[in-house]
Amino acid sequence: MKSLLAPFSRFHFDPVLLSVSIGLLLIGYVMVASASLHLGIKMTGNGMYYPVRQLAHIGLGLVFGIGVAAVPMRVWEENGPKLFLAGLLLLIVVLIPGLGVKVNGSVRWLSLAGVRIQVSEVVKFFSVIYMAGYVTRYQESVQNSAFGLLKPLGLFSVASFLLLLEPDFGSSVVILMIAMGIMFLAGARLSQFIVLLLIIGVLAILLVYFSPYRLVRVTSFMDPWADPLKTGFQLVQALISFGRGEWLGVGLGSGVQKLFYLPEAHTDFLFSVIAEELGFVGVVTVIGLFSVLVWRTFAIAAAAEQAGQRFSAFIAYGLGIWFGFQSFVNMGVNMGILPTKGLTLPLMSYGGGSMMIMCCALALLFRVQSEIAAINAGARKRNRHE
Repeated sequence: MKSLLAPFSRFHFDPVLLSVSIGLLLIGYVMVASASLHLGIKMTGNGMYYPVRQLAHIGLGLVFGIGVAAVPMRVWEENGPKLFLAGLLLLIVVLIPGLGVKVNGSVRWLSLAGVRIQVSEVVKFFSVIYMAGYVTRYQESVQNSAFGLLKPLGLFSVASFLLLLEPDFGSSVVILMIAMGIMFLAGARLSQFIVLLLIIGVLAILLVYFSPYRLVRVTSFMDPWADPLKTGFQLVQALISFGRGEWLGVGLGSGVQKLFYLPEAHTDFLFSVIAEELGFVGVVTVIGLFSVLVWRTFAIAAAAEQAGQRFSAFIAYGLGIWFGFQSFVNMGVNMGILPTKGLTLPLMSYGGGSMMIMCCALALLFRVQSEIAAINAGARKRNRHE
């Protein structure tokens, strides 16, 4: 037992980060249970089916997270390219007939030991590690050469293409945001980014225009009440949830919209259930927790950069971009300010793959913070002796 705990004998835990993480996990679990009891009875005859499975997902996430936190940052830096190539391989494997699991018309999952792993979540995790290593190794090229930007974006374009074949437009946008965000923070020229953003914007518009189901999502987002029983149904029900919640909500477990009115209430639209049952107070609390999470992540990144640990700094920056952007998109979709995307609410929505990978991402952030704290503690000790 002591040998297993040895890597954590001098582990530094950030109290703010730990508190926020626990808060999001606890609120998410309670709301998933509230949003899924009726669904469990309908699908399996057991109201606790989804809560028990989500508890198992969190447990597995914590186990894998402990494993991730035990690995030194230099090991992640050395293996970043290999991990990203492994992610690309997984994106290919999931598209092979008979291997990928198809749900609601999309093939995004691999089933391992009865647990569905959403491959795109693994790719996001590996993308952060790869990009952090890339900008650390090729800092001068990223800052002074257009080729320094295009080289990694070529690989990310391949990943995005494979994601679009699933199809998973939302995740392809997330990994591109991670890549471009890290390169921007690494000092890439703003003019080059403006050109890249224009190109990506044009491609996104073309993808929407020539894809009927994406076009329907955008048009229904613009005016969901034009067809409230079909194309605008999901968004209309989400908005009704927010309206019913008012200031303090209708009460935990007393929501009506989750009772087969609001599709995917325990996954993509969990935030709407929070709005209905916990009201404005619940919504602001969740937004506040995510805001503190992103703030703390960037604060850790800044501390790592100040300590001269560039790879660790860009890992933290990448994780902050990921957490912030994905949570913003999910909440924006729920509130009707963005078109519908199949992105979960980090650390809260139901799902095995998403929960486990998010726990691993948090564990990696804890590892960054712990190593930086150890470096700073060592520096202070040397200064006292001098």
